[in-house]
Amino acid sequence: MAQFEPQNPDFDAEVRKRFAQQPYNLSIGAEVADVKPGRVVVIVPSRADLIQHNGYFHGGLIAGLADIAGGFAGWSLIEADQGMLTIEYKLNIVAPGQGDHLRAVGEVVSRGRSIIVTRIDIFGMRNSEPVLCATSLQTLKVMKLPPELLDSAA
Repeated sequence: MAQFEPQNPDFDAEVRKRFAQQPYNLSIGAEVADVKPGRVVVIVPSRADLIQHNGYFHGGLIAGLADIAGGFAGWSLIEADQGMLTIEYKLNIVAPGQGDHLRAVGEVVSRGRSIIVTRIDIFGMRNSEPVLCATSLQTLKVMKLPPELLDSAA
């Protein structure tokens, strides 16, 4: 992984705070497991409402988890008054997502002034071993946060 310098010295706390402010993240039971500059790991435990008819994690959940992990990997590098929006991502599901949880590892591949590219690998657990179930590339647009969101930063 390339080395990146965060623009916000409190990047870890900022990522965790912003993560917790997003209702979707909370609704799926997602948790931030690790934050480093340009790298975020997110875990989602298995629940009956996240599983599809064949007993695997739903593909929509896997896609959403990729977006979350990549987005927050990017967020770890930006200034305190910035946020971002996903402008594109591609997901390849390469094996069924199964086990007691999914683990998404988002890493920044390229950091420009206004565009960040991330790669996300999502792992399921099979016999207590991680199994790659999906990989994704994502493009993020860095933007200034609106004043009402800056006020919620406190």
